[in-house]
Amino acid sequence: MIYRNKIIVLICYFGKYPWYFPYFLHSCRFNPGVQFHIFSDIDEAFDLPGNVTIVNKSIGDIKALIYARLGLGANIDFPYKLCDFKPAYGLLFEEYTKGYDFWGQSDIDIIYGNIRGFMTDDLLDSHDYISCRHDYTTGCFALYRNNAQMNTLFMRSRDYKTVFTSPAHFCFDECNFAWDELTAGASILNIKTEIESFTHLVKAAELSGEIRAHFDFIIIEGKTGRLVFDNGRILYKKEFEGMLFHLYWLKKAYKPQRGPKKVPDRYYISANRIYHHRTQHA
Repeated sequence: MIYRNKIIVLICYFGKYPWYFPYFLHSCRFNPGVQFHIFSDIDEAFDLPGNVTIVNKSIGDIKALIYARLGLGANIDFPYKLCDFKPAYGLLFEEYTKGYDFWGQSDIDIIYGNIRGFMTDDLLDSHDYISCRHDYTTGCFALYRNNAQMNTLFMRSRDYKTVFTSPAHFCFDECNFAWDELTAGASILNIKTEIESFTHLVKAAELSGEIRAHFDFIIIEGKTGRLVFDNGRILYKKEFEGMLFHLYWLKKAYKPQRGPKKVPDRYYISANRIYHHRTQHA
């Protein structure tokens, strides 16, 4: 299928690839309308889908890139700190996003459903930023229009230099840890937080009419159970469909020593593990 809007998703991952990485790759294979670039220092052989590229980079390379693009000495003592830099990926990796209408950020603890089924051309045409939650900007997946305004929006935060040069993690890509308040219905603009996060910036720019933002709950996460991955779709209770399943909570409970050699095109996800056969799940 030919799409009007081209999408590339950018991911940084350093450290040994976890057991769930084959599930991530398998789900990417069902999304040929999206390109994925993973910046990583890991030299492992994987059967990569045609739309996934692993770019060899070290954390030192990323720090050098941040200094070259922003003139800041980034303090990245542990890979998870890179989450704070996600809103800057469009600027940091601009040579990779040329020719794309949207770039996205993502993690690898994700099993994708039908991305283009949710990220339609009509939706993309009418928005500049898309979150997969209704209440804050989502670090695990979000899309940005590939233009100067969105690629530099993070610079509007009065705290971005502090965030980028501090070794602490501030959850800058989301809401500076104000999840509970936002889920309860509060506005980020009325919450006292330590730093001005990306949710602050997007909500303020949306309110002023500078950008068109879309917030919608199309993610599945938590210990939901009753999930089925079926040939590129994520289904909950055989009734609801999500764009992606975030394994954040599942990977805390389910810790196999190694990933599967082959991922089937249909499998089942309970609250605490993944089953390849319905009889196992019963």
